This record gives sequence, structure tokens and C-alpha cells, in this order.
Amino acid sequence: MHAIGIILLSVTLAGCASAVRGTTETVSIQVTPNDAVVTTDIGMNCVGSCDIEVKRKKEFTVRATKEGYEPAEQFVSTSVSGRGATGMAGNILLGGIVGVVVDSSTGAALDHSPNPVILNLNPISPSNAPSNNALPPSSAPMS
Repeated sequence: MHAIGIILLSVTLAGCASAVRGTTETVSIQVTPNDAVVTTDIGMNCVGSCDIEVKRKKEFTVRATKEGYEPAEQFVSTSVSGRGATGMAGNILLGGIVGVVVDSSTGAALDHSPNPVILNLNPISPSNAPSNNALPPSSAPMS
């Protein structure tokens, strides 16, 4: 009877981090100036600061652009978080090999970093800006 209780507990706790933390995470993107265009290589875009919902195991790049400003870019990686590791440890200690497999395949033990993503665009200085008023070379002979 004791063995049945342990088996039931293990099955109940299978995918502990998946059940507790979910398989997606909200990543906050903060951009200055606040009307910059924000794009990601996973197809989620916005204008200005925003929050996006991303699968925990998905790494991606955020890019912000605005005319008159230098673009900014940030890679967002994933790593096992403290809370995710706790869920995985619980699976291992309680014999929930199914939970370990579920949490590993869904990325439930992972968090995105950095979160929030902070992108500050710098104005293009006049010395760095391309000039449309370039003078043609002089045809007068030099003495």
C-alpha cells in the first residue's frame, strides 16, 4: 500500500515546475525613446516599451530602432532559475522521472535573462551622421 502511495505522489508531482511555473514567461522590454520600434527574431513586435509572452525554452534577440538614433540590440538567453531548479530537485527526490522529462522538454525550469530587457537608443551625433551635402571635388588646379 505504501508503494502505491509513493507511485501516486510521483505521478501527481510529474512536471512539478510545469504545473507551478508554466511553460511560458512574460519578458518585459523597456525602450528609450518610448516611441522606438521594437522587433524580435521570433516575430513579436511592438512600438515603445511592452511585455511579450515567450515560451520558457525560447532564446531570442530584441532590436530597437528609431530614425535619428543608433539601433540597439540585446540577446535574451535562458538558464535554469532557482525556482526551476527547486522544481526539478523535487521531481528527482520524489522519484518523478516523468516530471524531470516533462520539465526538461517544456523548459519549465528556465527563466529568460536579462528580464527586463532595457534598450536605450543614443541619438546619432552630427559627426556620425552621413552627410547629403557633400561638396564635389574642386576642379580648380592647386598651386
